Amino acid sequence: MTAVLPEQSALLHTHVPTAAVHRVLIANRGEIALRIIRAAHDLGIKAVAAYTRADSDADFVQLADDAWLLDGVGAGETYLDIDKILALAKRSGADAIHPGYGYLAENAMFAQAVIDAGLTWIGPPPAAIELLGDKSGAREVAEAVSAPVAPGSDGAVANLAEAAEVAERIGYPVVIKAVHGGGGRGFRACAQASELEAAFTAATREAQAAFGRGECLIEKQIVRPRHIETQCLADAHGNVRVLSTRDCTLQRRNQKIVEEAPAPYLDADQERIVTEASARVLAHVGYVGAATCEFLLGTDGTIIFMEANARIQVEHTVTEEVTGVDLVAWQLRIASGERLPDEFPAVRGHSIQFRINAEDPTTFFPATGTVKNHRAPAGPGVRLDSGIGEGSVVGTDFDPMLAKLIVTGADRRQALARAKRALDEYRIDGVSTLLPLHRVLVAEDAFAKDFAVWTNWLETAFSNPLANPQPGDHMSTSVDSFTVVVEVDGRRMTVSVPKDVISDLGHVPSPNVPRRKRSLRRKGARVADDSNALNAPMQGTIVSVAVSPGDSVEAGDTLAVIEAMKMEQPLKAGHSGTVAEVLVAAGASVRAGEPLIRFSA
Repeated sequence: MTAVLPEQSALLHTHVPTAAVHRVLIANRGEIALRIIRAAHDLGIKAVAAYTRADSDADFVQLADDAWLLDGVGAGETYLDIDKILALAKRSGADAIHPGYGYLAENAMFAQAVIDAGLTWIGPPPAAIELLGDKSGAREVAEAVSAPVAPGSDGAVANLAEAAEVAERIGYPVVIKAVHGGGGRGFRACAQASELEAAFTAATREAQAAFGRGECLIEKQIVRPRHIETQCLADAHGNVRVLSTRDCTLQRRNQKIVEEAPAPYLDADQERIVTEASARVLAHVGYVGAATCEFLLGTDGTIIFMEANARIQVEHTVTEEVTGVDLVAWQLRIASGERLPDEFPAVRGHSIQFRINAEDPTTFFPATGTVKNHRAPAGPGVRLDSGIGEGSVVGTDFDPMLAKLIVTGADRRQALARAKRALDEYRIDGVSTLLPLHRVLVAEDAFAKDFAVWTNWLETAFSNPLANPQPGDHMSTSVDSFTVVVEVDGRRMTVSVPKDVISDLGHVPSPNVPRRKRSLRRKGARVADDSNALNAPMQGTIVSVAVSPGDSVEAGDTLAVIEAMKMEQPLKAGHSGTVAEVLVAAGASVRAGEPLIRFSA
């Protein structure tokens, strides 16, 4: 499937590259930086890494042709600092900048600054970023080209009062969406009026922290939708190509964790609608480079245009696998002025990507630690885009995604079978990841067989067996355990042993040594049922505290909100009780396990 639409636009030729790229600075980190380095090397282009002290030993730093330190802590002082990025480009002798995804990738001001500095921008024209990166502007573009849109506000709402007015007019449930940025940040669903203030406040605050802009718009929520998208390329000569569809329905906190191409169970008319609408949207704004157009597909077949992402996507890999097209290399080629071919290869086979995030697989809380016993999967149909290895330290400064496992087969059935094998082979100890959850999902009928899932299915309908592990369950390796290899009657066996059975001398106790008694606690954000305190589940920053000493709380009440790895997480009570002491305030930095709120005995 290759949709072609050479429509002309007033913006179309405002950013025509005139020189080939020879040396590209990568304004990003981790697996996407490594992916860009490899594409550059395939084309004979030199790649320059920009790195922080925390990443000084990372693979992308070592495999780049040159590497320059971005001094500072956290994204705000490093990858979001335009002046520092441009200064490094000048000092390193780069003639182009590739932003990857996230950070400044969809920042029109940054794109213009790169061009004004005499460098080649590996991305769309600033004018196109302005129109599409702003969700209200993208909505206007979609309406102008007759792409289907949901009822909602005309642009960003000015305040909570206007948000409430719009929500009442279009009817609940609604969604609050950050006008700028993406990746699920600054996005909240709201089922009723009583939830609007909390949802609106959280969405604007999270958007401000992630993108430096807090404006939000309001739209009617499509209940139980699938998330469908198209992968597109456009050149500076007016050609737009749509290479494939994708499905990204499996999400948590509005962020994708599994993606596949092509989107399964789309009929020909649905595929035509999203393909043609995507081509019209991009042609209308004079787009140049790689782009993704995102849609919601309702249970009744309704298709709604959501947004266009003016960058390469995390899930670009599955389109590469089913088309044989190197999308990152084409970003570099387009930036050098190349024209797209009349057609790209038709889709062949099926590919599924699993995001390997540093998160607790039952609560989705970000996790930290040092990677140990790292074993990568391999074999037919297996690709691993990874930014980690043995000894990699996972902190809280950046996004929790560590790697992407991409598995491809002749059809979806074979891709799932290979995925089971690859996920079983894959091992990461020392830090909790989503690997155990992915192993469950590929055997879950609702996803693997019936495809009866929707965007918040994981959070509302999925019964996660990892939350209540059974004796002998081998689905996960806890960071609070270690493995012992034994031989019984000549048979090799591997046993996972909890750390809390280790004696003071560091030896595994014999069977007749009693274990230290452990209290049973609920995992996740809730207060343990036998606990008189709420402890921080991770290292992070307290965003807000919702209770005071003397307050009575019920199970499920939000007590505080913590932010880590650019995501906010509400901390809820696991049982009823009375607040005796609040130990932290908004803005406080806390360590994992640190007590935040104490309750009366």
